[in-house]
Amino acid sequence: MAMKRVATSAIRAITSSEVSSPSSILTRELHATPGSKKIVGVFYKANEYASMNPNFLGCVENALGIRDWLESQGHQYIVTSDKEGPDCELEKHIPDLHVLITTPFHPAYVTAERIKKAKNLQLLLTAGIGSDHIDLKAAADAGLTVAEVTGSNVVSVAEDELMRILILVRNFLPGHHQVITGDWNVAAIAHRAYDLEGKTVGTFGAGRIGKLLLQRLKPFNCNLLYHDRLKMDPELESQLGAKFEEDLDVMLPKCDILVINTPLTEKTKGMFNKERIAKLKKGVLIVNNARGAIMDTQAVADACSSGHIAGYSGDVWNPQPAPKDHPWRYMPNQAMTPHISGTTIDAQLRYAAGTKDMLERYFKGEDFPPQNYIVKDGELASQYR
Repeated sequence: MAMKRVATSAIRAITSSEVSSPSSILTRELHATPGSKKIVGVFYKANEYASMNPNFLGCVENALGIRDWLESQGHQYIVTSDKEGPDCELEKHIPDLHVLITTPFHPAYVTAERIKKAKNLQLLLTAGIGSDHIDLKAAADAGLTVAEVTGSNVVSVAEDELMRILILVRNFLPGHHQVITGDWNVAAIAHRAYDLEGKTVGTFGAGRIGKLLLQRLKPFNCNLLYHDRLKMDPELESQLGAKFEEDLDVMLPKCDILVINTPLTEKTKGMFNKERIAKLKKGVLIVNNARGAIMDTQAVADACSSGHIAGYSGDVWNPQPAPKDHPWRYMPNQAMTPHISGTTIDAQLRYAAGTKDMLERYFKGEDFPPQNYIVKDGELASQYR
């Protein structure tokens, strides 16, 4: 029943044409001038799975559930999964689109070159969280607005991180593979299976997702650490049972388990290279649902092969989709998946509703919720500076 209430509430938000509260007028650059707008959405294909769940909105076939609404207002809505290369479907629409919607799960990489070609482009929307697939500096310089549905999948990602921690700590995957292959070797699993209780878990980043993870870890009686550019209020720290570590490199050797929860920026890109990984405790477990490019791909693969990293799990890759020869597919002791943590059905309902709300506000010349802005009036949000 609880799941049904969540779904019903989100569907109402998608189908409703009302805006919850009046907002001030946006700057002239984001006014939707009268007439039809060309809106392009880039999503993954669901193929035969598209019809299996009416709430499966984040795919090409169901297109966030907003096609009828947009077309009833006279707008053009083009949806594709074809996003790479000079002859792709997206490239054909770059010169005259007004709005581009994409997701972190099948990102359309919006380069400075594409922005330069997009003479009519005003608004870049991320259906989900994380807009690093966009050249944010180029977008700011061009006077574009970039926004995402902040908070839409934070619960989804935090729950997934907790699951991955347990999968690694308990050495779950080898046992599962034994069942599939017809084997039975308890020792091959048990020799490196541990309890989570009493372990030191550190999160690099303690924003919305990081805080939710710490909250979910507290009942496991772990030693919880966090490094973030902002220190939490002491009362919240006490509630979560988490200790602030001002210096990341001081925190790293303390961690039995490290979780990456920081945005991908110029500063964090490639941050976990061979040298920084060497600072981690031998046998560390790493969960990364943030962004693949925060890690040096080969350095992670090498550390997994040597045993310095005893287990690595996540759903983010560089690039995405990951090529078939990506080294993380073949490195030992990994529990990787495609980028799925933030695209649960519940999350899809939330980010579809949030995308529709921002499009409504765009058509009316109204402000978005302040927390949704990634680029506004030539300024980047603080987490991307």
